[in-house]
Amino acid sequence: QVQLVESGGGLVQAGGSLRLSCTASARTFSRYPVGWFRQAPGKEREFVAAISWSGGSTDSAESVEGRFTISRDNAKNTVYLQMNSLKPEDTAVYYCAARRSPYGSGRYVGEYDYWGQGTQVTVSS
Repeated sequence: QVQLVESGGGLVQAGGSLRLSCTASARTFSRYPVGWFRQAPGKEREFVAAISWSGGSTDSAESVEGRFTISRDNAKNTVYLQMNSLKPEDTAVYYCAARRSPYGSGRYVGEYDYWGQGTQVTVSS
């Protein structure tokens, strides 16, 4: 069983930056692809970014392309989401998730086996 804990959320003004961290309890985390998702009030959970187990391949949603960067440090069992040029529409609870299978796009909620509890990001205008 892998437990994931997100941190780094908070309140920031539009145009500002935040870095989210997702730290795992198990060493096996370093073998799993990881994704970040977000969910705004009244909306479905949506894909933000994903990274392969090695960190050699990344993917991001069009809405955050060029502003958000996903990375990982397997020695620290941690995945990061660097968020720059934040907009009010980025306001949401952000979740990290890990999946055992290396196959698939990594863009869908159903592909993931383990989830964190989420961290709130609020961007004021």
